[in-house]
Amino acid sequence: MYPELMVMPMREEVSRLGIKETRTAEEVEQAVRQPGTTMVVVNSICGCAAGKMRPAVRAALQNSIRPDQSITVFAGQDREATDKARAFFTGYPASSPSIGILRDGELVYMMQRSDIETSDPRSIADKLTQAFNQFCSKTAAK
Repeated sequence: MYPELMVMPMREEVSRLGIKETRTAEEVEQAVRQPGTTMVVVNSICGCAAGKMRPAVRAALQNSIRPDQSITVFAGQDREATDKARAFFTGYPASSPSIGILRDGELVYMMQRSDIETSDPRSIADKLTQAFNQFCSKTAAK
């Protein structure tokens, strides 16, 4: 685990986007169990989170269609919360950074580290925007 002073700016960068920070397993569970769509951002101290994922999430959230709510956990810092979030990513190995979209607690979209580290922020934002349009629209098939 890194000193909190090191990760605080990375936490704040995501929180400033209106993404709720969840630091316990209970907070994750409570958020994910809300009806509708939830984007779960697994934040990380790595360079691909800083240079690719966080800027891409910021850009994607400019879309008119967005998840009903968005939460974040910080890998390597808030272990219980991160483990709980990853438990909802059925069929995918743990990776950070990563982004999942859940509808009524069920995974409908997953972007893993391998997708993030091999793309530029614009491409990541475009993929997230497409996922928002497909899965977060009020008329999206349930």
